[in-house]
Amino acid sequence: MNTVDYDDDTTFLGEWGSFQKMIMALLCISITPNGFTAMSIVFLGDTPPHHCAIPANVNITAEWRNYSIPLEEDNGMLRYSKCTRYKLDVIKLLSDNRSVPGVDVNVTEIEQEGCNDGWEYDREIYVSTIVSEWDLVCSDAWKAPLTTSLMYAGVLCGSFISGQLSDRFGRKIILFGTIAVQTLFTFFQIFSTSWLMFSALFFVVGMGHVSNYVAAFVLGAEILSPRIRIIYSTVGVCICFAFGYMLLPLMAFFIRDWRMLLIAMGVPGIFYFPLWRFIPESPRWLLSQGRVEEAEDILRGAAKQNRVKAPEVIFQPLQVVKVKKVNHHNIYDLLKSNNIRQITILLSFVWLVISIGYFALALNTSNLSGDPFLNCFFSAAVEVPAYILSWVLFRSYPRRLCLSPMLVLGGAVLLLTQFIPGDVSSVSTALEMAGKFGVTVAYTIAYAFTAELYPTVLRNTAVCACCTVSRLGSTAAPYFVYLGTYYKSLPYLLMGSFIVLGGLVSLLLPETYGMPLPETIDHMQTIQRCKKRKNPII
Repeated sequence: MNTVDYDDDTTFLGEWGSFQKMIMALLCISITPNGFTAMSIVFLGDTPPHHCAIPANVNITAEWRNYSIPLEEDNGMLRYSKCTRYKLDVIKLLSDNRSVPGVDVNVTEIEQEGCNDGWEYDREIYVSTIVSEWDLVCSDAWKAPLTTSLMYAGVLCGSFISGQLSDRFGRKIILFGTIAVQTLFTFFQIFSTSWLMFSALFFVVGMGHVSNYVAAFVLGAEILSPRIRIIYSTVGVCICFAFGYMLLPLMAFFIRDWRMLLIAMGVPGIFYFPLWRFIPESPRWLLSQGRVEEAEDILRGAAKQNRVKAPEVIFQPLQVVKVKKVNHHNIYDLLKSNNIRQITILLSFVWLVISIGYFALALNTSNLSGDPFLNCFFSAAVEVPAYILSWVLFRSYPRRLCLSPMLVLGGAVLLLTQFIPGDVSSVSTALEMAGKFGVTVAYTIAYAFTAELYPTVLRNTAVCACCTVSRLGSTAAPYFVYLGTYYKSLPYLLMGSFIVLGGLVSLLLPETYGMPLPETIDHMQTIQRCKKRKNPII
């Protein structure tokens, strides 16, 4: 089938009728819960201020209790030690002798011990998190970032599996199947009795998380007309993701218990299942599978909904003959020819560095100075103008010249943060938000750019493959944040350098501006520095 035939043969539907409005609205709504899930660990796994517990049955005075925990310097301030206390038997003996701390004896000379009786957590911000539930602090502090990494490892596996399933069995069934996985296993997490159980269930939630997003993204891109496709892929799904992301700190502000917060995040997914009957399969995908009659039935229903008349024959007999022989493709086709292999490798690196930057910056909001709920909200809110800008850029400019400058901008401002003095934290926060803005624009463009580069027979597989590689970045992102506990500027130095490099690499990709979506591998653009551009589709 010729690459322009599908768009030409479906022009009778119009660009923005009732059918297209319904499809865009329903698919965008399905993305909203992904905004909760992607960043939920910011609040589910935040570490409240804590220090060693002093058992109530230890008979010492209140004054001695206050002096039982050593003071340590933290960012220029003296705070109670998080992981040690003075030996209680010595404290008890001194208390019995009625010695006054700091007068009769120097408490700093007393031998210290670990938190043998657990920890006391500050309840001012959270009633409970998984950190306070299972004491993921001190020697077990490595479990907190690992929890996030395991979730994104699930995203990686889900991306790898669902992309191939979607190209084999259809976009619609994978969309609803992954929504079900994300929703049900979010509820299952509520009944977790250990950190290991919670993390295992979080892994499965991750498998459904991005698979739902990509299936909806590709389904809309294939159904909608070229002009609306650009709006949908750069603004529509992304704004709804940001809306869910902005709702997360609002929900977390009013719901301070991690189990109740999971319930609030899981409920919206339940209401989506009745919409099965309103969302069709992708006619473009059906046609690529030789299921021409089903594709025509969907288009005739769409014409009826738009109140226009469909032609008696939508796809010409010659086209029907060409699609009857179906060749099933898989992920290995992304590496077969030299051209597609180069595109895949370059895109994989770009996606990797974007993912590291985006998720590390998003997860770091709880470590910024100021209110964690407001910081998370601002981190989400900055994405809205970023998505609008990505639509403007994607609509009017070559893809490479949109992607590369935004990555270089995002990386450069992160490199600047190390030169900001610690006493002007608001400037550092503003620079971090500017970096998040640039990376978010690049992330949005990368999704739409990838969908344009690959053909229909491989599109979902390719986007999910790039998502899979990018999840190596998101899996590593919590540990980029964790490095800040050893050297505060190190995460920004690493992220900024990688992101700038990704911006330079993206210039090597072929240009798709003004080109129709390819249907077969032979129709793909080729790697080259300069390419004559056709009239743009705007």
